Amino acid sequence: MSLGSALSSALSGLAANTRAVDVISGNLANALTEGFAPREVTLAATRDGRGVQVTGIVRQVDLGLLSDRRLADSARAASEVQAAFARAVESSVGTPGAPNSLTGRLATLEVALETAATRPEDTNRLDAVLSAAQDLTAGINDAAADIARLRTAADRDIATTVQELNAGLQEVAALNVQITAGQSRGTDITALEGQRQRTIDTLSLIVPLRQVPRGDASVALVTTAGGMLLDGRAVKLTFAATPLVTPQMTHQEGQLSGIAIDGVDVPIGADRGPLQGGRLGALLDIRDRASVEANSKLDALARDLVERFQAPGLDATRAPGAPGLLTDAGAIFEAGNALGLAGRIAVTRLVDPSQGGALFRLRDGLGATGGGPPGAGALLGALSHALTQTSVLPSGLLGGAARSAANHAATLISSLSQERVTTEARLSFATGQSAEFRAQELATGVDSDAELQRLLLVEQAFGANARMIQTIDDLLDTLLRI
Repeated sequence: MSLGSALSSALSGLAANTRAVDVISGNLANALTEGFAPREVTLAATRDGRGVQVTGIVRQVDLGLLSDRRLADSARAASEVQAAFARAVESSVGTPGAPNSLTGRLATLEVALETAATRPEDTNRLDAVLSAAQDLTAGINDAAADIARLRTAADRDIATTVQELNAGLQEVAALNVQITAGQSRGTDITALEGQRQRTIDTLSLIVPLRQVPRGDASVALVTTAGGMLLDGRAVKLTFAATPLVTPQMTHQEGQLSGIAIDGVDVPIGADRGPLQGGRLGALLDIRDRASVEANSKLDALARDLVERFQAPGLDATRAPGAPGLLTDAGAIFEAGNALGLAGRIAVTRLVDPSQGGALFRLRDGLGATGGGPPGAGALLGALSHALTQTSVLPSGLLGGAARSAANHAATLISSLSQERVTTEARLSFATGQSAEFRAQELATGVDSDAELQRLLLVEQAFGANARMIQTIDDLLDTLLRI
C-alpha cells in the first residue's frame, strides 16, 4: 500500500469516527426523551477497499412493539372519552342516596304528599307538595339538558377531531416526500423519521392505525378496520357539525352529519366502518348511541311519572283530554310523543299560584273551581298511592319488571352508575396496557452504558487513525530529508 493510500484510509476512518461520535452524543443527549429511537452509524468499505465510508444512519425501532403501543394508546384515548361521558351523565342524575338525585327528589315528593294528606287544610304542606313536584321535574329537565349538551359537545368534538386527522395526514404525506428525497440524496433522514413517528403517534389516538412501510422509506397508513388513509396521497375526511343537537336528531334519519372519505360516505359507529375505535370512534358512539340510550332511559322515567298522575279515575274533576299533575309542556301526554319528554315534563300551572293557579286544586282536584272541604285529603292520598303502585316501563332499556316510581328511578341511576363503572374499568385496563408498552419501549431505547462503551471503541479507533496519519507524516518528513 502506498503512503497516499494509507493516508486516504486513515482520513476516511477519522471522518467515520467523527460521525459516529456525533450520533453517540445525540443518543446520550436524548436518553430521557420520550419516543426517541437510538441511532446507529452504518459503515462499509470504499469501492477500492482502501478506506471506510458512512452508508447511512439507522434508527433502531421495534416496529412490532411500536404498533402494539399505538393500538394501546388508541384504546386508552377511546376509554378516556367514554369514561368522561359516563361520569358526566351519572353526575347529572345524581348518585343513590344523594338529596339532589332523582331518587332523592322523588322521595321528597312522596313524603310531601303523605304529609299533606294528613293535614290537607294546611297550605304550607300543599306548598311543599308543589315545590317538591317542581323540584323533581326541574331535576329531570336539567338531566335531559345535560345529556343534550354532552351530545352537542360530542358532535362539535367530532368536527375538531376530523380537522386534526386531516392536518396530521397531510403532515405525514409531506414528511414522506422529504424523507424519500433525503434518502435519494444520501443525507441523514433520521430526524425526519422521528418527526413522522411522533405525528403518527398523535394520529393513532384519533383512530387506531397500522403503519405499512414502502420501498422508498415512505409509509402508508391504514386503520385497523381496513380504511386506507394515506398511501402516497392523504385522503380528505369531511364532516359538518350541528350547532344544536336535539333528542329527535339522528344520523340514520339524516339530521346529523356522517363522515365522508374523499367524498364517499362511510359507515360510522363503534363496531362498524373503517373509522371505528380511538377518540373519533368513541365520540361517534357517544353521539349516536350512548347519549341516545341515556336520554331514552330518562324519557321512560318521565313518561312513567306523567302517566301515573294522568291515569283515568285518579282525579274525578279532571276534564277528558286534560293533563294531570305532571304534564308534557303543559299539555296532556300522548303515547306517540315520548321522545324528548324528559326535557318537557312540567307541573301543571293549575296548581301554581305564580302562574294563576291555586294550591287548593292539589287537595280538591285540578278541575275544581273553588275550595272544597278543608279536611278532604283523599286526592292527596291517591296521588301518593299512584307513586307507590307498580308499573312496567314501556322502554326495555331499564328492564321489563313492574316497579314503583322510586324503584324505576333507582334502576335508572343504577344502570348509569354501572355504565360508569364499566367504562372506568376499561380505562384502567387500557391505561395499564399502554403504560406497559411504553415501559417496554423505554427498555429498548438508549442504553447509556452501551453508548459509552461504543464511545470508548470509537475513541480507540480515532486514536489509531490519528496515529496512522502521524506515522505517515513522520515518514514523509524522513523522505524529504534524504
